[in-house]
Order: sequence, then structure tokens, then C-alpha cells
Amino acid sequence: MSTTTLSPTPRTRITRGKNRAVTDRERLHAFLGDALVAHLGVSVGSGEEAHPIVLPTAYGFDLDGPDEGGSLYLHGSVAAGWLGRALERDVCVTITELDGLVAARSGFHHSMNYRSALVVGRARAVEDADERERALALVVDQMIPGRWETLRPATRKELAATAVIALPLVEASMKERAEGPIDDPEDVGSGAWAGVIPIHRVAGDPVTAEDSHAEAPEDVVRRAAALAGRSPR
Repeated sequence: MSTTTLSPTPRTRITRGKNRAVTDRERLHAFLGDALVAHLGVSVGSGEEAHPIVLPTAYGFDLDGPDEGGSLYLHGSVAAGWLGRALERDVCVTITELDGLVAARSGFHHSMNYRSALVVGRARAVEDADERERALALVVDQMIPGRWETLRPATRKELAATAVIALPLVEASMKERAEGPIDDPEDVGSGAWAGVIPIHRVAGDPVTAEDSHAEAPEDVVRRAAALAGRSPR
């Protein structure tokens, strides 16, 4: 499969709203660097008990990882019921950032400005010790860049209690909307207001924990707070 363009398979090819499809894989990579939360969709249970669940989770990614197209890393407790199922069949991961509320002159044309990616594939358990530690570092640094290096090393107990899975980034698609309302011509003169309410991520100043022995946060924490509140690219 090609790793230079998006939607390489029928499962991720965009069929509706093609004008909003992103075809440059580098823009997906940039978006993954901007976002913070992923949602993992997996089927759990069996027989009549089978049902889908969607779990919000932190993530990390490595474009030079061992999986085709790079590796998307997710983590969780080894005791989590979804873990085994996530390894038995293909899963879907979505990542979305909301950039604006679009108010049109009719309810039908109200919309949102957004960036959203979808990744489908078969996840694998990350067993190699070095890769597991790197994956966990990437997850932490996705939230607060550079934070991992300021922390004590993970203990054997912590590593044993944490499961890490990797999903190939090759089978992916991305859509984005970044425009104003699109009204029917006959509605434009209706007199109702139309426009966009921008939505930006806002991060406040770091709040020190009551039992913290450090009087002020490290520089990496301050930088992360500033980056978390930036406007969308």
C-alpha cells in the first residue's frame, strides 16, 4: 500500500463529502501532533452478549515505528476487558478536534468546523521492552512534550500493569471543514444571522498540587500549557 496518500483501502475511502477529504498524508501527521484524545472502537463480549464500545484514550505515535505507515500507540490496564478483543479483530480509532460551530439560516445547514481522522486495522500487543517504554514516553509527551525525560523511570510493577497496543497508520483517512455556512440561495435574505463561532482549546496556568515539593512547574509544563491553548492550524 502507498503511504504517501490517504484512503488506501475501501474501508477508509471517503464516499460522502469528498470535497472535505484530506489526501496528503503529511497533513494527517501534523493533525496527530496537534490533537490530544483518541477514541477506540472495539467489539466486546460474545454471542448475544456481544456489543460495541467506544473508549476515549490518550495516544502517542511514531512515524518511524515498525508498523506499515508508522505506529499509533494506545495503552491501558492489562486487566481491561477490551484488550483481548482489540487484538482479536480489526479495530477503529478516531481522533477529532472541534474548531467552530457553524450557524446557518436553516437548521438543515447548521454544521461544525473540524479536523477528524480515522484509522482502521489489526492492532498488535507491544511486547518488546524498549518499544513499550518508547510508546509510553510518546503517550506522555503527546500530552506534555518533553515531560517523560523529567520523570523517574517507570517501575517493573508499573510496566507489568500497563498494556500497550500498536495500530498501523497506513489504513487511514482524514476530513476537515474550515468554512462558513452554506445556505440555500432563497434563505440568504431571510434576515437570520449566519456565521461561525470559533472554538479554541484554552489552557490555564498550571496549578501546583498541594503536596508538590517543587514550587514551580518545569519549563516543559509551562510550554505545554501555552501550546495546549493555541489556535488550530
